[in-house]
Amino acid sequence: MSDRNVHNAGFTPSGITGGSLASSLMSQEARASGGGVPSGGPTSTLQEMGARGTTHSSGYTSSGISGGSRASDTMSKEATAHGGGVPRGGTTSTVQSIAMGGKGGRR
Repeated sequence: MSDRNVHNAGFTPSGITGGSLASSLMSQEARASGGGVPSGGPTSTLQEMGARGTTHSSGYTSSGISGGSRASDTMSKEATAHGGGVPRGGTTSTVQSIAMGGKGGRR
């Protein structure tokens, strides 16, 4: 289910679908970072998973983040960088939300 949700959001093997949640997220992230989408951010992480179909195997599952996974490592690094919490709109929360069929915490 999580790979399908990522594809439905517009992250596909052929790139980001115009007019999709993915394109909106990419635009918001690019504006926030001064014009580019940073490596390791929500857009690049989701696009990599959408292209490869690796959302679940990366540790973003319908029951949460799998311990010992890439997702767990990302969450740990992000929490450490933000004083112990994972910020809304960050890589971990955005990817997990979209993998579960949500809108990534964006409005």
